[in-house]
Amino acid sequence: MQANASARHRRTAATALAVAFAFGGAACGSLDADPQSTKGPAGATAEKSAEAFPGLSGPEIVNRAVTATKAATSLTLDVTLKTADGPLKGYMAISKKGDCAGTLSVGSDGTAELIKTGGTAYLRFDEALLTSQNKGAPAEEQKAVLDMMKGRWVKTDASDAEARDSLELCDLNALLADVEANDTAARRVGETTVGDRKAVKLTESDGKETYTMYVAAEGEPYLLKFEQVGGEEPGTMTFSGFDRPVPAKKPAAKDILDLDKLGGQ
Repeated sequence: MQANASARHRRTAATALAVAFAFGGAACGSLDADPQSTKGPAGATAEKSAEAFPGLSGPEIVNRAVTATKAATSLTLDVTLKTADGPLKGYMAISKKGDCAGTLSVGSDGTAELIKTGGTAYLRFDEALLTSQNKGAPAEEQKAVLDMMKGRWVKTDASDAEARDSLELCDLNALLADVEANDTAARRVGETTVGDRKAVKLTESDGKETYTMYVAAEGEPYLLKFEQVGGEEPGTMTFSGFDRPVPAKKPAAKDILDLDKLGGQ
């Protein structure tokens, strides 16, 4: 039951990631400004050569960001979204090998921690989430669940059908599979910083939704941040930790609960 709840949270975050990269997919809308233009305000022509991606249009910068981000062997996703289930917050380091480690929470339900390394996954749920998922059960049952699972990691085979659903956010290859560098109406609107990294800021609108993308201006042109204002699930996603090892380590044996040995109870 708890694994199913955590799967729902992960599917929401996975969908959000796909929305972010839709910025670099089929055009979502149009902007009045010429997307091929790289001219800034009056008097800025002399500084044009000092800009990041000199001579490139907004769509061309987005294409570079999509290509670079897809080539990363790992990344860390920090996401905050408004969803129908409440505010979602997640922090997940993911590798193309399938390893991952991080946390996810939705509304007041509580927080789930996840570690996947090799063919095994470990999930740990805080007291708030355990209580939420057992709401309505007899008091004795709720207490038994808390006594058994509080502070402990649930071990599961990552190839199990139910586990695969809950591990969707750990599959970086699948998350990036539909990312394509094609048409976009993104418009370059300036330069700023994301954390301690210089970034080019681009924006695009689709009806009542506005998307803003921040692309690294130095080094590899990774996507650093994506913001959506308006729409059903507005929020912010920040990307970091590109090509860094994912801290997915097996928990201590004393902290692991193997449900298979308990007959799946």
